[in-house]
Amino acid sequence: MSLFANSRYQWRETYFVLFDAKHRPKADLVRKAIEDLKAKLEVVEVNAADDGTLEAMTVLSHADSSGMDLTFVAGEEVQEQVAELKKEWKGQPVSPEDKPKLDRMLAATARYDIFHFEEVGDSLEDDDEGPLDPGTLLLVLEKLARVCHGVSIDPQSGALL
Repeated sequence: MSLFANSRYQWRETYFVLFDAKHRPKADLVRKAIEDLKAKLEVVEVNAADDGTLEAMTVLSHADSSGMDLTFVAGEEVQEQVAELKKEWKGQPVSPEDKPKLDRMLAATARYDIFHFEEVGDSLEDDDEGPLDPGTLLLVLEKLARVCHGVSIDPQSGALL
């Protein structure tokens, strides 16, 4: 069950991990990698394709009142996003450290969408006690990018993470 259907969670932002589909990881490998973060994360749902690769996963982090839905996407939607990213990055200065990431991103044929949610409890009232801490999200993005040899992107800023 997606966190979109859970009234205790409110969607805040979406991040992407772009990668070559040939590196699509097995669901068990991703589950173990996330559990190994030792960030008191709870993997509550894992959906795998027939070949065992990760289709979708829900991860909860009660310590920072957040949750994440991870969903696999491939095909035309990814091709369109990569084409758009090529336009955005054309002519932009790229640091030597970001060049390999940019090359991998622009060769991507698949991605994981990481929907970041804030746990708001039983009420949808926005008590807004300040910005949502992205610490756990960044850990999960980094781990997922490593597992699938991909690149994490913050689409709001266009930054490579």
